[in-house]
Amino acid sequence: MRIVPVFSASRALYRTVPSPVGLRRAPLYTATTKAVTSKVFGHAQTLKNCVRSVARMSLETTQTSNDAAANNGNPPHTDERLEALRSEMAKSNVQAYIIPTEDPHMSEYSTSDAERRHFISRFTGSAGTAVVTTDAALLWTDGRYFLQASQQLGPAWTLMKAGTSGCPEIPDWLAENLQAGDAVGIDPFLHTVENARKLKEKLEGAGKKLQPIYGNLVDKVWGDARPAAPSAPLRVHLLEHAGKSVSDKLTAVRAKMKEAKAKVLLLTALDEIAWLFNLRGSDVSYNPVFLSYATVSEAGAKLFVDEAKVTPAAADHLREASVEVEAYEDMLDEVRDLASHNDVPLWADPAKVSYAIHEAAMSRVSLGAQFAHATAGELKEYYKATMNGKDGISSGSAPEPPQKRARRTMMTAKRNPLPEKWAQEIQEYKKKLFVEKPSPVAAAKAVKNPAELAGMREAHLRDSVALAQTLHHLEQEIAAGRTLTEVDVDEFLTGRRAAQGGFIEPSFPTIAGSGPNGAIIHYRAQPDTCNTVSGSQLLLVDSGGQYDCGTTDVTRTFHLGEPSKHQKVCFTRVLQGHIALDRAIFPTGTPGLALDTLARAPLWSMGLNYRHGTGHGVGAALNVHEGPQSISTRYTITYPLEAGMVVSNEPGYYEEGEFGIRIENLLVVKEADTPFRFGEQPYLAFERLTMCPLQRKMIDLDVMSASEVEWVNEYHKEVWDKVSPRLSGDVLEWLRTNTAPLQVPTPQVAAQA
Repeated sequence: MRIVPVFSASRALYRTVPSPVGLRRAPLYTATTKAVTSKVFGHAQTLKNCVRSVARMSLETTQTSNDAAANNGNPPHTDERLEALRSEMAKSNVQAYIIPTEDPHMSEYSTSDAERRHFISRFTGSAGTAVVTTDAALLWTDGRYFLQASQQLGPAWTLMKAGTSGCPEIPDWLAENLQAGDAVGIDPFLHTVENARKLKEKLEGAGKKLQPIYGNLVDKVWGDARPAAPSAPLRVHLLEHAGKSVSDKLTAVRAKMKEAKAKVLLLTALDEIAWLFNLRGSDVSYNPVFLSYATVSEAGAKLFVDEAKVTPAAADHLREASVEVEAYEDMLDEVRDLASHNDVPLWADPAKVSYAIHEAAMSRVSLGAQFAHATAGELKEYYKATMNGKDGISSGSAPEPPQKRARRTMMTAKRNPLPEKWAQEIQEYKKKLFVEKPSPVAAAKAVKNPAELAGMREAHLRDSVALAQTLHHLEQEIAAGRTLTEVDVDEFLTGRRAAQGGFIEPSFPTIAGSGPNGAIIHYRAQPDTCNTVSGSQLLLVDSGGQYDCGTTDVTRTFHLGEPSKHQKVCFTRVLQGHIALDRAIFPTGTPGLALDTLARAPLWSMGLNYRHGTGHGVGAALNVHEGPQSISTRYTITYPLEAGMVVSNEPGYYEEGEFGIRIENLLVVKEADTPFRFGEQPYLAFERLTMCPLQRKMIDLDVMSASEVEWVNEYHKEVWDKVSPRLSGDVLEWLRTNTAPLQVPTPQVAAQA
């Protein structure tokens, strides 16, 4: 269920309520934008995504009740959905079925109708893959979600802790545990070319086979309860924030295509398409993107999207850049037609493009490409050999257009073997059909232009106001003895962001984890199960906002009472790693992998660590997670950091059942001003975007060096200088207190540290 409030002169606020026909939307408040009170903004339902969340929770509650009834009152995880899926697997004659998180665009966050892995497993994390066999159900996920998955998976499921010793990868597990001759089913739209190839090779090497199934089996189990596809309208991303016109971006992309000797570029990643065409949408919660495909050629560009979403303003915008609009579902036909031309290499990123699109192109090659270029005489001989002399071509007839010949002979090709010459040519053409390289749009999008960086800086300053107001409010409430919950924190912070100019929605579900919930790395508080916030526990808040000009992501950990010595030491070690990465200076060409150890070293010195990456790329008014850059221990990601990229700096530490600590700022990679340039090579450094104080009482000065304390003081001065002009009253005084300088340790203490 998707509810998209329309904001105009008045701000419409909605809540979801039951009705005789199911859930319906009812107004919560209606007020002019300028007159919305703090009480109104205290409700998460004031925002589109919070309404979505409430609707989704209500729908899940209804489904849970239905499952329990169907299971004769047993808990909902006892296989009702699994047994229905296994029935569908039997009909398709497969002994295993893989359900990834991804949608056809390989998105991190999917539309509600594409959350198949969530539906079948009830695990709500943003990363994971389910595998269901005739007698087992397993879920692979990474270290961010081990604790969460262990709490959410039912007794029928086995948690596979990906990346840990002894945990096999999915292809290896299937190859080892299935019987010879067994088939593994996949929805080819939900697996990349790269993933499908790896899976196919491993299975065939073990005597099993990969079976693409068109028509998702989980959708058949889901049935009428599956949400409808989204239908939100497109909006134009203004040039003042985009920095480059669509025409200029297309020109740059075509230059890259020429270098790669590709005639057509296939785009399937939603954020790449939104960036390229300077459009935004709201099909996917927290990500301002829209379901679409695109192609770029020297002659033009096409956007494949639900045409009902194209507003007059968006249509004019696209027309100005000579971009044609086609129906979303016509993309496969477009790929088939493109593949019919022998002289059209298609550029497709095998790590992003679906196996279904790849196979659509290959199928057209097999059935038609060579016929399209055969002579009339060759076709006549083929027909004579395969149709008992009835060639259907008169010697005096005019040559047919190549595409018409291809279509006319497809059915014949299906029924009859091709001449050896043509079969060999087809195999050679298949090898040359695709230029398999990372998308040039991903790299261009990652390096922000001056207008995008200006927008990101402005978005973070707006965000800083909301953060200061929220942290001040929490301290006041707890000091007054009032009880708050994690959901209250989420709602209040979201309300403060909503009061800022240009706010659109959160950039991801807020993580507000009190005490042991802070150790669940991607925790999401729910009204009936959330923890209270008190002065006796640490509180971790990881949140962000989507603004018209930029995207934010920030984490702060603080104690509303008195932290223990152990908590302070752990916090300080995390802070030291954060500082070390923030101050890094490194040569151009350095990947984030080479910097990750800087953030971990202070924790390693105590035998501590964390199970997530240290930094991810962030889009400009786009997805909060983007590539190709990363700062992590994943040795396969070697893409170098470049000036203009935005990355997060977020080391952490988590004690299961006790607390979690994470400190996160967003950084811009910039050119460093170094006294030397060895080998004439430029060096890079970081500029901070996030402007929010670190809680002073959590810092253990006994283990801080003088230079580290100076870093904190310099950062707090920067926060004060940039944020204080936007605040007033008690919140301004709160900021003054919380950015006051720390005392620099004496040389003796620093030496001991």
